Amino acid sequence: MIAPNLSIVIPVFNEAACLPELIQRCLAAGRATKRAFELILVDDGSSDGTTRMITDAADQHAPELVAVILNRNYGQHAAVFAGLAQSRGSIVVTLDADLQNPPEEIPALVAEMDKGFDVVGTVRGNRQDSLFRRFSSSLINKMVRQSTGVMMHDYGCMLRAYRRPIVDAMLLCRENSTFIPILANSFARTTTEIAVAHAPRLKGESKYDIIKLLSLQFDLLTSMSTFPLRLLSIVGSLIACCGMGFGVFLLIMRLVYGAAWAAEGVFSLFAVLFVFVGAQFIGLGLLGEYIGRIFRDVRGRPRYFIQEIRGGQATTAPATFKPEGTS
Repeated sequence: MIAPNLSIVIPVFNEAACLPELIQRCLAAGRATKRAFELILVDDGSSDGTTRMITDAADQHAPELVAVILNRNYGQHAAVFAGLAQSRGSIVVTLDADLQNPPEEIPALVAEMDKGFDVVGTVRGNRQDSLFRRFSSSLINKMVRQSTGVMMHDYGCMLRAYRRPIVDAMLLCRENSTFIPILANSFARTTTEIAVAHAPRLKGESKYDIIKLLSLQFDLLTSMSTFPLRLLSIVGSLIACCGMGFGVFLLIMRLVYGAAWAAEGVFSLFAVLFVFVGAQFIGLGLLGEYIGRIFRDVRGRPRYFIQEIRGGQATTAPATFKPEGTS
């Protein structure tokens, strides 16, 4: 069997409503590239019938379609890693399953990769998202650009293309908390981005509410840099300087106006106390986040466990999982 030149990896979680259209359009997009390809659908512990639909599609469209079934929900990026580990193409394209990024853009990414780039990102034009999602995305993108030095404008778009050496390098990384676009750019020598269409979600529901989006943004920030800890040191130093300056001010005012000034200094004391207590809690929260990451990573537990692989060159037997870094 001819090894595929292109792998399309899609994490899927409770997307039964749009799955038939997704498969049809992705297969058509893969064939439009005029090269051998594989479509890898990773079921991330769905409970709405998505799992059966994916396995049936793998049986019907083999060897072009490969179904990777995880035993439970591990999250989007873990599911993508499961698909990357099964991919064989020299070019790997990742895509969301909600059809907001049209699969018809895949040939454009492949054509850009043929120019020699290691990573091709995308910028969503005329985004069909809420104001909160657009604002938070813009803020995080600016922070990522400042932290990584890679001038990409839309890190939140999963429609991206990677060259095989970049994928292999990412699979060697052992950390569990990671953000794939940033991780890929840390290994890439040449990167670029192209504009792609963006459509409203017509079927199914978004899996990210406001709480999950805030959690994702905070997770992204702490996974890519220790800058928040450095910022904490800077803020702590500023607060200490302000505290000393305020102490000198209170001493002077007490000497000038006497002990009766500002209710014997009680209100001023409370104001200073609240500032320091707030700063301490912020610091403890940030330290706890990093310590939690260390705790999860030192245990060495796998990102995911594959229950079954169907289609392609796989059998229906459960897959034996090997943690990253083992042979």
